[in-house]
Amino acid sequence: MDDDSPPPSPAHGSAPDQPGPDRFGPDQPGPDQPEAEQTDANPSVAEVADHRRLGSEVLIVLGLSLGQSGVYAAISLAAKLTAGRPLAEQTATLNASQSPRPYLDLTYQLVGIGFTLVPVALALWLLSANTPDVVRLLGLNRHRPLRDVVHGLGLAALIGLPGLALYFIGHALGITANIVPAALNPAWWTVPVLILQAVKNAVLEEVIVVGYLLTRLKRLGWSAPAIVGASAVLRGSYHLYQGFGPFVGNAIMGVIFAEWFRRGGRVLPLIVAHTVLDVVSFVGYDLFAGALGLK
Repeated sequence: MDDDSPPPSPAHGSAPDQPGPDRFGPDQPGPDQPEAEQTDANPSVAEVADHRRLGSEVLIVLGLSLGQSGVYAAISLAAKLTAGRPLAEQTATLNASQSPRPYLDLTYQLVGIGFTLVPVALALWLLSANTPDVVRLLGLNRHRPLRDVVHGLGLAALIGLPGLALYFIGHALGITANIVPAALNPAWWTVPVLILQAVKNAVLEEVIVVGYLLTRLKRLGWSAPAIVGASAVLRGSYHLYQGFGPFVGNAIMGVIFAEWFRRGGRVLPLIVAHTVLDVVSFVGYDLFAGALGLK
């Protein structure tokens, strides 16, 4: 459950004690809590302009990050479907080496991780214009680390086993490509880089697709079902290069994660869950695929 597409471009427990998308504080008005009462039922010119600016902002952020990945993934799927071979006989490779020279490959991997996280910084910076304490708004603080970790592990277990089963079912039905989670050349840094890739995927996807997108769509006045649906479809879209099975599986994961954040207002447990899922996938494949005859 990663965000790496093949092209080279880039109802749970107690209520939280910080505002989330459905729990705006006095300084973070939601779309149903206008900053000032309007004497006219019609929106003001400034409100219309702000609405358009926010819409454009969302498109730009997604165009620089996972929306772009979704477009490339759809093109990649189209290429696979028209390649003259069954989809199940084709391969989708994640975390591939960029050079046969180990330290140059390491450099490429680390630089790629760093630049991929730039849209996260942009999204947080844009959100901070309305909420200075954006880390608290999205639930990225360390106020309750143990609970966040426990919730994250629970979410990983909830998603992981059904997701694995869905992959095998999809592959058997011929609607999922053969996924290679890790294809780095062997080196002392291979496992650490795979762990960093997992953390990168988790931070990028959960901050952009959940924290940022849900917060912005809420302010734009979208309904809760539309917000959750948009987040889920986006998450599924950038996995299309793996086939239709991963699209469905990740869209279901997107519904669960988006609804978790909408109700609880914390992204950190989602990052923990996503990191665990990807570490198990990437590192597990790298360490045991040979013994299992998978590579």
